[in-house]
Amino acid sequence: MFHVGDLAVYPAHGVGRIERIESQEISGCCQDFYVMRILDNDMIIMIPTQNVDNVGLREIIGQKEVPKVFSILKKRDLPIDNQTWNRRYREYMEKIKTGSAFEVAEVYRDLLMLKLEKELSFGERKMLDTARNLLVKEISLARKVGEEQVEEDLDRIFA
Repeated sequence: MFHVGDLAVYPAHGVGRIERIESQEISGCCQDFYVMRILDNDMIIMIPTQNVDNVGLREIIGQKEVPKVFSILKKRDLPIDNQTWNRRYREYMEKIKTGSAFEVAEVYRDLLMLKLEKELSFGERKMLDTARNLLVKEISLARKVGEEQVEEDLDRIFA
């Protein structure tokens, strides 16, 4: 599915590059692994090649899918979320863990909207930053533009 040099999204960690594919013997069985370096922090992740679907490793979104992300961010006619912050946090964390750019966009939008209503908890502020970073990196690669441009576009949507 992936080749050395490919960019891929690892849920909750973001975009990384497949640096190599290596085999290792584990419990007497030989397994192949993608060795991936996360672009943001240089973290190395080893993903069993037969486990790609289970962990949610996927290709970055295409340029044609970016408008859908932006339309999710622009949607404002949503019911006000009256859940407790910890229940909301768990729900948003599940969305981020899916690795879907569209789910991450929903989390980012919802937290920014909530921030207008009340002060976010420390965990929610951290999650807001995480969602923004995940979106900026992936959209900039999908559109082949600098991250600064994507950040400006996001800021314009929520100005």
